[in-house]
Amino acid sequence: MKNYIKYFGILALGMVACEPEFENPVDDQDAYTSGEADFSNYVALGNSLTAGYADGTLYLSGQQNSYPNILAQQFAKVQETNGFTQPLVADNSGGLLLNGTQLPGYNTRLVLGVSESGPAPRNYGGAITTDVSNILTGPFNNMAVPGAKSYELLAPGYGSMEALMQQRANPYFVRFASAPNTTVVADAIAQDPTFFTLWIGNNDVFLYAVSGGVGVDQTGNLDPSEYGRNDISDPQVFAGAYSQIVSEMVEAGAEEGVLLNIPDVTSAAFFNTVPNNALVLNAEQAAGLTGYFQAVAGIFTQYLMSQQVPAAQAQAIASQYAITFNEGPNRFLIEVPVTQTNPLGFRQMTQEELLLLTINQAALKQQGYGTAAITPQVMEVLGILQAGGQPTQEQAQLVLNAVNAIDDKDALDQSEIQAIDAATAAYNQTINQVAQANDLALVDMNALSIKVSNEGIPYDAGTLTGEFAVGGLFSLDGVHFTPRGYALVANEVIKAINSTYNATVPKVNIGNYKTITPSND
Repeated sequence: MKNYIKYFGILALGMVACEPEFENPVDDQDAYTSGEADFSNYVALGNSLTAGYADGTLYLSGQQNSYPNILAQQFAKVQETNGFTQPLVADNSGGLLLNGTQLPGYNTRLVLGVSESGPAPRNYGGAITTDVSNILTGPFNNMAVPGAKSYELLAPGYGSMEALMQQRANPYFVRFASAPNTTVVADAIAQDPTFFTLWIGNNDVFLYAVSGGVGVDQTGNLDPSEYGRNDISDPQVFAGAYSQIVSEMVEAGAEEGVLLNIPDVTSAAFFNTVPNNALVLNAEQAAGLTGYFQAVAGIFTQYLMSQQVPAAQAQAIASQYAITFNEGPNRFLIEVPVTQTNPLGFRQMTQEELLLLTINQAALKQQGYGTAAITPQVMEVLGILQAGGQPTQEQAQLVLNAVNAIDDKDALDQSEIQAIDAATAAYNQTINQVAQANDLALVDMNALSIKVSNEGIPYDAGTLTGEFAVGGLFSLDGVHFTPRGYALVANEVIKAINSTYNATVPKVNIGNYKTITPSND
């Protein structure tokens, strides 16, 4: 259950060591060409992945290593540009203030620290100094808004302080919106962009995923005003918003650009660090749990029969709860919706189901979370049953109540993963169609995310993998990228630009970019 920190002892040394130096391409502007593209006024649209968000928050050095900022530096080697401005936060702590009070839900940055149990992520600890009420003066080339969904880039008032007080606006956009009632796209268009990138739609499905699927799949509901924050956006709603964003950018003069599609969300380290078969038991423990769940099945059989359910049917229904555990690794139990066929609402996890990085791992290891919280009182009842006695109704209920399956918010089950996959596929089909219709370059981040997860991506000094903390791609929140990860994205965009627009924009050496932070750097 704590395999995500087992490498940190080695890692702490590896990250502070010097990276190998490689010869960069020459910086002589005459050595390159922009081809059919015009990078003179580049504008980036997107959400947290475009803003440079990392380690659970938006902080200064993360923004400075955003993939659009890396791109802009490479564009400047190709042709003279107007520069690239970003709505920078005030510090490397992250988090947000509103009139001096910390906004809930906007936490400080994670760094690698050391706890009593060994190296582990911890809060950075620096002072939060970025106050939303200090409105910045633009314009800004990086128009990315962390947390934004596709249709919110077109929403008037998304940067309004008044709307923020009513929880209808985004504090990041409030900081740099040109006016309270403007939209993100309107502010982007006002800059007369010549080239743009768009990476949006992740949050239309991602927020559902990281919530453990506690939102609603809104497929079929075309009114986003009825959506909850963790809901999956209807694919038609996404398609309409996405097509409008691209159309408005192209009509504004940015006839060349790059669209990035939606990664395979469930390939992120956030969903692949805590294995669902990490319930490791010795022979005695396995026998004890097996006996307990046999008792659960027996008690529930008797209950069903008391409700006039025929004995054979009662035994058939209750038999699913007589779960057998073996010596060695076992899968945890998970909560599922209560149905007529599963009236107690739990079962053992299947191989493809996922646990979230944020799950309480101490509870998994020490408190019976994911199996049963067997107290001395429950043991007494089990003793009565073993001796052939008949427990009281209250005692029987104690046994049933001890089942401690993993909460929905801590896992993704089969149906939730299917909903995520279906939405992602639908969004990406739209992105592909819009790219083709507008002759825009396309970066297949979905295929790239799967490749990183399955085999890794080689680079000048090693291989990027999706393994938490040590793989180099994901920051300490398990979802957003490290500077090295964002450099990889920049190179993928450059590859698409060079192929689509006959350009020769130089790539960056991603080994020159850092990974996770081992101290308060």
